[in-house]
Amino acid sequence: MNIKKIIQLSLPPIFLSLYRQVIKKKAIYRVTPKSHQDLEMYWSEDFAKVLDTWGEGNVWDEIQLLMTARKGQVLDIACGTGKTIELLSKFLDLNIYGCDISEVLINKAIDRGIRSNTLKVCDATDLPYGDNEFDWAYSIGSLEHFTEDGIEKFLEECSRVVGHASFHQHPVSRSDKNDGWITSTQSYHNNSVEWWLGKYHKSFKNVTVLDSAWQDEISLGKWFICSN
Repeated sequence: MNIKKIIQLSLPPIFLSLYRQVIKKKAIYRVTPKSHQDLEMYWSEDFAKVLDTWGEGNVWDEIQLLMTARKGQVLDIACGTGKTIELLSKFLDLNIYGCDISEVLINKAIDRGIRSNTLKVCDATDLPYGDNEFDWAYSIGSLEHFTEDGIEKFLEECSRVVGHASFHQHPVSRSDKNDGWITSTQSYHNNSVEWWLGKYHKSFKNVTVLDSAWQDEISLGKWFICSN
């Protein structure tokens, strides 16, 4: 199987606009009756390469603005190859840690120069950290790929380990309808802001929604700023 085919099969929706610019083809979307988190792609070398470029000009600028002037311990949940951690390393008052389910991606982060003792291989629905161990946390383009049960556990765990606030960026449906579990090149939830707020409010008292510059044909990017 060639590289183009591998990427086409594995690319998640949050990176889809970047891929379309390259191949100039339109994705086919369909709703599937059951949600299932496909994890195989996170061990792909080709997927790791995509992670190093996809956020330029949108979410990587946004997370830097959100973290400006903050201090303390920060957790990057589903940190991938560590590109975002690298970008935030300029903020000397932040001690940034990362976790991801894929040891392949964590090793890429170590190769990037991020200290191995700040990184862990783990499941975001069962974080190996203590209560209120971090002041801040963030996730980017990850939460939408979890099952409904996984989304709730992810947010519950985030609320447990974070003392101040967390920032979560992911797509919501452009139509503001609940499309459910969408399959394009990778399955994800494409639902309304209201649907997502229902999930967030199970773990957080305060949730503010901000626009993100990321978008594609059926989804708009949003930031969910959460605290208790």
